[in-house]
Amino acid sequence: MKRRLIATFFMSFGLSFLMSCWVTFINLGWSDAFVGQWMEAFRLAWPAAAVIAFCLGPVVERVAGIVAQRLP
Repeated sequence: MKRRLIATFFMSFGLSFLMSCWVTFINLGWSDAFVGQWMEAFRLAWPAAAVIAFCLGPVVERVAGIVAQRLP
């Protein structure tokens, strides 16, 4: 369980950090307000990403195992 929580922490942090940057840039472009808006988007996205990653993690691992077994 500890390993799953740590993995969820890092995965959700990295994905929400980078995706919030990307989506903020697409929506606003580069501006003086970019970093502030990005950090606000990240602050809102990270908790959701953590919950989703924690809940979907076991399902994704199971599906990945099934797919990996079927690949040559």
